[in-house]
Amino acid sequence: MTDQKYTVAVLGCGLIGQSWAALFTAYGYDVIGWDPEPKPLSVLQGQIARSRDQVRVPETARLKKGCFRLVDTPEAAVASAFWVQENAPELVPVKVDLYRRVEAAASVNTVIASSTSSLTWSELAPGLKYNRRFITAHPFNPPHIMPLVEIYAADEDARRTAVSFFRDLGREPVVLSRDVVGHIANRLASALWREAVNIVAENVADVAAVDAALVHGPGLRWSVVGAHMAYHLGGGPGGIEHYLKHLGPSQERRWSTLGTPRLTPDICERLVQGVMAEARGRSVAELEAERDRCLLRALSAREECRDQDEPD
Repeated sequence: MTDQKYTVAVLGCGLIGQSWAALFTAYGYDVIGWDPEPKPLSVLQGQIARSRDQVRVPETARLKKGCFRLVDTPEAAVASAFWVQENAPELVPVKVDLYRRVEAAASVNTVIASSTSSLTWSELAPGLKYNRRFITAHPFNPPHIMPLVEIYAADEDARRTAVSFFRDLGREPVVLSRDVVGHIANRLASALWREAVNIVAENVADVAAVDAALVHGPGLRWSVVGAHMAYHLGGGPGGIEHYLKHLGPSQERRWSTLGTPRLTPDICERLVQGVMAEARGRSVAELEAERDRCLLRALSAREECRDQDEPD
């Protein structure tokens, strides 16, 4: 018999769904997956197992050994789940139709969480009968490695439940005060990439130079302090107040020169050629593996540094 309090449904078993399944099973939850076009179970289990091996779980957080299985319908996936993680395509009608089917089969207390990266709670929730238990829970790819989960829910109890659930999974939940397209992180990433594209479009530097400047400069710093805190430290002993008073005008000057490029065929071709040159023949799978290895080492180093900074 399935134990509901340890059962999670993953709807949509593509890249993000597999990563979620790896995280959930690593922490001892049984995962019931559904996908409209599923791969063979053995293939999915193998991919999930490889990702699960990358998840570091404290012994105190390990519930039991979690398993993954597939079912033929979303109704069967959610019937015994206390948590539903939806990863359907970013189309409102598709998601809303799926929620209709989920609500018909799930317990009224089951949380329905959407991994949506671009849609908002306000766009998705109106069609639900019990939208108080609906949340958006946007991960940063890949969710079994990246700690961030951005949460929005209209109901305070649902927000608290979500924060507790993801913290228990070793994640870093960030709660939005109101829902907005792109949440927080994707808005920041989009703003940065817009200027990265503009620099290439304006022939200031090529793709590889832009990426190198980010990785070896602000990207490295942002991995330990956020944008606001970085400028606080940039203000010297006077902190952010000094920075705003004395260097705020120079910041506004830079803002005024930022571009708004268009992704024209010519610019797209230049970006593709630049990225291919930077990849140096490595496949997407090889680049993902390298990224994940480096992320895991970076997370370990950051945790070690923070442990050393904590008082005895």
